[in-house]
Amino acid sequence: MDSTTQAFLAAIIGAVVGGAAVLAWAVSERQQHRVPVAEEPVVPPGVATVLSVLRSTGVVVDESDTVLKASAPAYSLGIVRGVALTSDELAELVRQVRRDGQIRETELTITRTGIPARSVSARVAPLGSRLVLVLVEDRTRERRVEAVRRDFVANVSHELKTPVGAIRLLSEAVADAADDPEAVKRFSDRMLLESERLGRLVQQIIELSRLQGDDPLEAPQPVAVDQVIELAVDTSAIDADAKRIAVVSSGTRGLRVLGNADQVAAAVSNLVANAVSYSEPDSTVLVTTKAAGDMVEVSVVDQGIGIPNEEIERIFERFYRVDPARHRSTGGTGLGLSIVKHVAATHGGEVRVWSVEGQGSTFTLTLPAIVSDPVNQEERP
Repeated sequence: MDSTTQAFLAAIIGAVVGGAAVLAWAVSERQQHRVPVAEEPVVPPGVATVLSVLRSTGVVVDESDTVLKASAPAYSLGIVRGVALTSDELAELVRQVRRDGQIRETELTITRTGIPARSVSARVAPLGSRLVLVLVEDRTRERRVEAVRRDFVANVSHELKTPVGAIRLLSEAVADAADDPEAVKRFSDRMLLESERLGRLVQQIIELSRLQGDDPLEAPQPVAVDQVIELAVDTSAIDADAKRIAVVSSGTRGLRVLGNADQVAAAVSNLVANAVSYSEPDSTVLVTTKAAGDMVEVSVVDQGIGIPNEEIERIFERFYRVDPARHRSTGGTGLGLSIVKHVAATHGGEVRVWSVEGQGSTFTLTLPAIVSDPVNQEERP
C-alpha cells in the first residue's frame, strides 16, 4: 500500500473517531440538560380540587405521617405545623385508620399559646391504600352557644325557684295566721310583691327570647324617640315617686330612629327603671337625647350606687348582678341590661356605660337615625 492510500485511510479513521467523540459529547450534554420526567403525583389529582371547595378543613397524610396536602384553615386552626399534625390524639387516630381502614370520628380541643382554645370535630377516613384523609370542622361557636344555653336554663331555673318558693311559704304562712288579720295583710302584701317579681322575670325571659329570634330586623319602621322616652318615664313613675326621685328628660326633640318600636321602648324603659332602682332617694335621673352624625344617642344618667370598674365588662351578661342582695331588694331580675344589649345589636347600634362607684352611672344607647327636617327639631327645656 503506497503512502497516499495510507494517508487517506488515516484521515478517514481520524474523521470517524472525531465524529464519534463529538457524538458522545453531544449525547452527554443532552443527558445532563435533560428535564427530568415529572413523577406521578402522590396525592390523586382531584383531591386538591375537592379540598379547596369543601367547607371542612382537609388534610391528606401519607404512610409516614407526613402531611402531603392541607387546606389553609388547617394552619390557621393550628392542626398542621409544617408537614406534621400538631395533635398527638389526631395522629394516633390516623395510624389506627391506616391499619384497619375503618372510618373514625373524634372531638378535639386545639390549644395554642396566646390564642383561645378551639373546639373541633375530626373525621378520619382512608384515601386509597397509602393515604389518609382528615376532615376537621370548627365547632367553637356551636360549643359556646350550647354552653350559654345550658347556663341560661340553669339560671332561669334558679331564678324562678326563688319567687315560687317564697309564694308557697307565704301562702302557708297566711293559712297558719288565718285568725290574725294583720299578719294575713302583711303576708299577702309580700305575696303580691313576689308574684309581681315573678311576672317581671317571666316577661323579660320572653322578651329576651323574642329578641334573639329577631336578628336581624325584618321590617324596621320609623320610631319616635320622644314617645319612647315618655313611655319609659311613665312606666317608672310609681317607683320614682315612692323614692321621691325626679325623672327629667332633655335634649333634642323630634328625633327618630329606624327599628322596632316595642324593642326600642323596652330598652329605654329598662335603662330608666335601672336608674330609678339604684338611685338614692331624693335624687334625679336625667334622660337626654341628641343626634350624633347618622346615629341618635339616648343617655340615662343617675346618681346611684355606681358600678365597680372590674364589674363593668360583665353587667350585660344575663342574670349577672353587681350586688345580688341589693338587686333582690329592688326586685331586679338581672335581665334588663341583656335586653338593652340585644336591642342595640339587632338595630345596628351599641350601648356604652360610664360609671364611678358611689357617684352614679351613665348608660348611652346609640341607634341608627332617620334624618328629619332640622326645622322640626328643637331642644327640650
